[in-house]
Amino acid sequence: MEITYQQIKKNEEINILIEKGNEVLGKLGFTEHSQKHAAKTAETAAKILTDLGYGEHEVELAKIAGYMHDIGNSVNRTDHAHSGAILAYGILKDLQMPLADAASVAAAIGNHDEKTGTAFDEISAALVLADKTDVRRNRVRNRIIATFDAHDRVNYAVLSATLTVDVEKKVIQMDMQLDDTMCSIMDYFEIFLDRMIMCRRAAEVLGCRFKLVANGSKVG
Repeated sequence: MEITYQQIKKNEEINILIEKGNEVLGKLGFTEHSQKHAAKTAETAAKILTDLGYGEHEVELAKIAGYMHDIGNSVNRTDHAHSGAILAYGILKDLQMPLADAASVAAAIGNHDEKTGTAFDEISAALVLADKTDVRRNRVRNRIIATFDAHDRVNYAVLSATLTVDVEKKVIQMDMQLDDTMCSIMDYFEIFLDRMIMCRRAAEVLGCRFKLVANGSKVG
């Protein structure tokens, strides 16, 4: 039975898990991981694969993985990719998604965290790139700048971030505008180096190179 992204996006169980995870992370001082982040990740993953000419089926699975990727935070932030993958496989199986597709989505979710995972196919690569490049000021929930930790400071410093795919040059590029009174480019790399390395690997899986441009300067 074909399961669509729109069905997943409206699924009560999935949305409860996303919002519970977001609530837990809010109490722990983490950035926003709500349905907004889930939807943005899904849509960015879909755009990457669409731009690169992948078929509708792969695009739909990437959107589903993107939307569901953080449900494991409802269990615990630690190993959330692994618990999320297990939860996702069970939910998708119950929804009667073909088992091979459910396994593909679960594997992508299980490999989206930089501490334990890596991109290995087009679905996981699109998920990694979409998730790790969703860096923006309005994801910071702490409103007291004086008490920002390093992650808050870096996220708050990002005034804009866009991801583009140059099909001819085979380049996936992230362009950022940073408020350098809040965070230098070096500060950004200190915090997010592992994520950027993961993005480079993900782009390679898609046959592309990953470039990072900050305030008009190429930095990776």
